[in-house]
Amino acid sequence: MSIPVAGQKRVVIAGATGMVGGYALRYALDKPSVGHVTAIGRRKLSLSHPKLTQVQHPDFADCSALVETLSGQDAAIFCLGTYTGAVSDAELRKTTVDYTVEFARVLHGSSPGAAFSFLSGNGADPTGRSQIAFARYKGEAENTLLAAGFPRAYIFRPAYIYPVEPRKEPNFSYRLLRAIYPVFRVLFPNQVIPSDDLARAMVDVAVRETENPGGPVFENRDIRAMVEST
Repeated sequence: MSIPVAGQKRVVIAGATGMVGGYALRYALDKPSVGHVTAIGRRKLSLSHPKLTQVQHPDFADCSALVETLSGQDAAIFCLGTYTGAVSDAELRKTTVDYTVEFARVLHGSSPGAAFSFLSGNGADPTGRSQIAFARYKGEAENTLLAAGFPRAYIFRPAYIYPVEPRKEPNFSYRLLRAIYPVFRVLFPNQVIPSDDLARAMVDVAVRETENPGGPVFENRDIRAMVEST
């Protein structure tokens, strides 16, 4: 394991086995300004790197065992989530809200000065009035993070995240969007974002490599502008 030199950042990534989290991990490992990356997940990654430490954690509903792991971190990239319709409503809320809130609680207690980049979603509703469960739950998680006391908390609300690398799509809607993506991207550029671009923006803003990013909430249009300005 490498030891960060002065000025290099220590970054923790939750959800690195997912599409966006995987790109965030690879991008962070390649950055000279990042000295060490801790990937926390329920499954082990088939990846080794001198700057990488992997920590398997089976249940994000209780992150108390991560107190030491989360100490001394400069930034967190939280990409843990699931697809609407893939799980029950109770499981969706647990993954979207409970896991996020619990991870943030322990991180803030262990590294109160850390920045936090959170993968939310287009249409997230902080008012809690939406009829769509995903929107309500993402909004609830956003509210908690913004009130948690982090010096810098950033909320990313991408629209359709285009899988740069082919994958097994989770449902028909995603298969359709991937098929029509070339046309959809031209007609509705602010409704799409490539997965690697989204990951890069989440890492850059958390490690202060995006000048005057604004925020704390970034809609899809804002994320595209961040990527195009770097």
